[in-house]
Amino acid sequence: MTSALVRTGVIRPDPHDASPLRIDEVLVRKMLVLFIGDETVKAGLKRAVVGVSGGVDSAVTVALACEALGPQNVLGLFTPYRTSSEESRRHALELARKLGFALEEVPITAQVDAYFARRQDVHRVRLGNKMARERKSIEYDRSWPDGIVLGTSNKTELLLGYGTQFGDMACGINPVGDLYKTQLREVATHLGIPEEIVRKPPTAELWEGQTDEGELGFTYAAADLVLYHMVDRRLRPAELVEHGFDEKLVVRIRELVRRNHYKRVMPLIAKLSLRTVGHDFLYPRDWEAD
Repeated sequence: MTSALVRTGVIRPDPHDASPLRIDEVLVRKMLVLFIGDETVKAGLKRAVVGVSGGVDSAVTVALACEALGPQNVLGLFTPYRTSSEESRRHALELARKLGFALEEVPITAQVDAYFARRQDVHRVRLGNKMARERKSIEYDRSWPDGIVLGTSNKTELLLGYGTQFGDMACGINPVGDLYKTQLREVATHLGIPEEIVRKPPTAELWEGQTDEGELGFTYAAADLVLYHMVDRRLRPAELVEHGFDEKLVVRIRELVRRNHYKRVMPLIAKLSLRTVGHDFLYPRDWEAD
């Protein structure tokens, strides 16, 4: 089995070889720009709203939106909490100047702190979830009446469940959700996103000193290789371990994917009638007006 898998290119002997994740950035860019334009028009909308955090995921998303709809039809929202860094603000502003879209700053400290004012010993994850949902609420409000909210969660985050349900994971459409984090960085470089944004440690700034990789306990690069072979190539955990992947890492990633599946699907509806939304009311085509 080992030699067959290596010969066919399904897996490589070196688990640190990232070449299977390489993509055609030109083609990906073209596809995603068309995706944003087509889906916005299909929804009868004209604008896009993007939460611009100063990080690479939102930078790629807003850059693609500007190319698809024109920067005059893109609104970026920088929604800092009191723990947000000045660097994030600077990067968001730099991106707006470079791409030409309007960027508005809407602080969320007052409303988040007011909500928790009479609650004691609030866990920092709970606080972070509230911040994420507050931000998304603002994005949806500012999308009225003719805008669509674009998602910024990449494939790695979606598979691991590393995001807040109905918070940063909520959106009308998501152009970057099928790009692993390492692939998204490639697209970012191709789009001309400033290098300091592309390479800085990913963080949602949910608390001081927080980083994505520090919270997860492993790097995106390591996770992407495991996820690629586990999800895209459908290899079993035992096969990954056999070919040199760390067993603890493989087991942990597989459990995160399994445990967080509920975040990746629409809320399940209990079936009572002949035609139930999400069960058998599933038209694989767009409806046209009568």
